[in-house]
Amino acid sequence: MQLIHCTKKLQKEMGLSSSGLTNEEPENSFLGSWHANLISIDRRKCVLFANDKTLFNFLIPDVTRAQLREMDKLFLLFLSCVLSDEGFEQKVKDKILEEYREIGYANTNNRNVLGSMNDLAYHYKYHILDEGGLYSAAVPDIIRRLNRMPMSAIGYKYSIDAIRQFYGIADK
Repeated sequence: MQLIHCTKKLQKEMGLSSSGLTNEEPENSFLGSWHANLISIDRRKCVLFANDKTLFNFLIPDVTRAQLREMDKLFLLFLSCVLSDEGFEQKVKDKILEEYREIGYANTNNRNVLGSMNDLAYHYKYHILDEGGLYSAAVPDIIRRLNRMPMSAIGYKYSIDAIRQFYGIADK
């Protein structure tokens, strides 16, 4: 089982109580856990995800409370789409997604990731509003661009390069 560390605001929207959270970190972890935050863009709820090790990130725009209550399915669906959009081969995608067959939820635990997510949230809001809003066809391109932004928490590497390096994939 892998973890998604959710902010209190997101936990509340998901209907998670403290009894629904886990405290133990998974033993067999390759890519590992993610952090998730609920942000608002143009008065709509959006969920921002960032991987703890690589800061590879993506945004799920305009989510409903019902969708949030099935976060594991939503996470896997969008992660699969973003990986496909980035050109990951099917066997690598399958290897990544297999790690998240079972997902548990926990409190946030990494200030560096949260700080990076605050920065990402600002950039997502700016770029999305600048390019026509949440329903703009530019949103996937914005996700690609923000994964190619140098992140200080990972030594000023690009998140896309960090995840590719993690899986031994040469830069495109």
